[in-house]
Amino acid sequence: MNQLASVSKYAALRGGDTLVFNRDLPAEVDTVWSWLTEAKLRRQWLADGNMELAKGAGFELVWRNEQLSEPADQIGEPSDSEHSMQSAITEIDPGHLISFTWANTDGVTFTLEDKVGGTELKVVHKKLPDHNTLLSIAAGWHAHLDILVSRLRGETPVPFWDAWRQLKSDYEQRIAA
Repeated sequence: MNQLASVSKYAALRGGDTLVFNRDLPAEVDTVWSWLTEAKLRRQWLADGNMELAKGAGFELVWRNEQLSEPADQIGEPSDSEHSMQSAITEIDPGHLISFTWANTDGVTFTLEDKVGGTELKVVHKKLPDHNTLLSIAAGWHAHLDILVSRLRGETPVPFWDAWRQLKSDYEQRIAA
């Protein structure tokens, strides 16, 4: 097992089409909430885009994955320079839970729970439409969450596409078609 895989937790597969990630984060709930909801922080580990924190509020996420680490990741996927997605908040409990729509799936939910020494983050991405999408999204969330952990620790993250390629291979072996 490579170093990346040995320090990271893999997603659990639920019902054949839903991914569940759990991470213990080295920060208080309020800090983690800010990293989930504030564009200036979220763009450092996931995607840019302002959010109005209200049920039904629409927003746009803008990914620039090659810019998530220094030096910038130069060898990405063919369409990696920038992509965006329209979304809307479907449920919100400030400081504890946020759910929003996600393309052709049943959406993603982030749940925060206070723990001694930090926060437990649970990410559930529901009803992924096919096996290849599931593998790609599993690798993506895993890599993005690893970057979040690195940022919260004040460490330099592994370049996104390097991590994603290795994790996609790992998930292909872990989750059979």
